[in-house]
Amino acid sequence: MQIHHEAAMIDSFTVEHHEHVSHRSFAEVVAAFEAELGSVEDGALPREVAAATSRTDFETRIRRYEGRSGFMRFLTNDHGAWMGRMGTDAKIRSYVIGNPLVAQTMITHDPGVGLNVPIRVAIFQTSTGEVRLAYDLPSSLMSRLHNEDVSAAALELDAKLRALAERATGAVA
Repeated sequence: MQIHHEAAMIDSFTVEHHEHVSHRSFAEVVAAFEAELGSVEDGALPREVAAATSRTDFETRIRRYEGRSGFMRFLTNDHGAWMGRMGTDAKIRSYVIGNPLVAQTMITHDPGVGLNVPIRVAIFQTSTGEVRLAYDLPSSLMSRLHNEDVSAAALELDAKLRALAERATGAVA
């Protein structure tokens, strides 16, 4: 359902949420997940963008930051660390991960993709001790754009994310 107000648009759509429940410990899942990722958390991406002299040079520079999964970390939030300061024992980390070379396969077709890439992933331990890796399926997030080219690229992104989650957790969603 789309509602248009003067200069605003409000959409409702369905998002598919996945959680991989692992038999591994929180620390093991975090370590396995992070081992699959490269990182630009130190501000490398803006430097590489500024230094690139061509598309080929940019692609070469970006590939140096890809992990085995094809993803890199943009941001890690250790919610458990600050929750401990508040007197609550919590094991939860959230991540912003992606790859500009993958993102461009969608953004070139619709800039609205930028709302949902890079991707957000959370690893947490529930009150019953289960360790879960959770994310919203990228293709479902992109579905509101109604763009076949974006959807096709997003399905490839889904597969890469699902494979990463399965390697980190040892579990399917």
